[in-house]
Amino acid sequence: PIEGSHRIAMVLNDIADVLDQLVRDVIEMMNAGERLNTIIHSVQVPEEQLAKPYLRPMYDEPEFMIRNIWRQFGGWWDGYPSHLKPSPDDVLAREIVALSGGVDAVIARAYELADNGDLRLACHLADFAGDAAPDDPEVHEIRARIYELRRKSELSLMAKGIFKGAARESERVIADADRS
Repeated sequence: PIEGSHRIAMVLNDIADVLDQLVRDVIEMMNAGERLNTIIHSVQVPEEQLAKPYLRPMYDEPEFMIRNIWRQFGGWWDGYPSHLKPSPDDVLAREIVALSGGVDAVIARAYELADNGDLRLACHLADFAGDAAPDDPEVHEIRARIYELRRKSELSLMAKGIFKGAARESERVIADADRS
């Protein structure tokens, strides 16, 4: 609990200022024609603000708030023409995997990226490999490891939970293969 009217006002004002700035920054970029992905990777809350205990991303985080601001003012479409009426994920994954030299090459690269700390890109590749080889326990073993690394690197409970869920999806594939 926060005590004292001055301290309470300071905390509430700090939170409101951060949220107001996020909204302004997102709307400014939307009005300039930027896509959601660009905005997510461009709009930042200053580190000194996020360092405050009441602004640390423990449950939610600024990146998720940016998505909500986009939805409020721009709707569901993220600005990529191919995302308007996309191919099914598994079809896209199989094509990308085929163009990349096969599932073994893609999952190996995903693991290499994860090992080098690029967990965002590693997760994309792990998903492509998993979607292209949905029943391959070796692919899903690596995918599960990558998502476990990603979960451990996150602060927010929301991100941790979603990444743990992804690891569990792959762990189920492994378990099903062991039972066969």
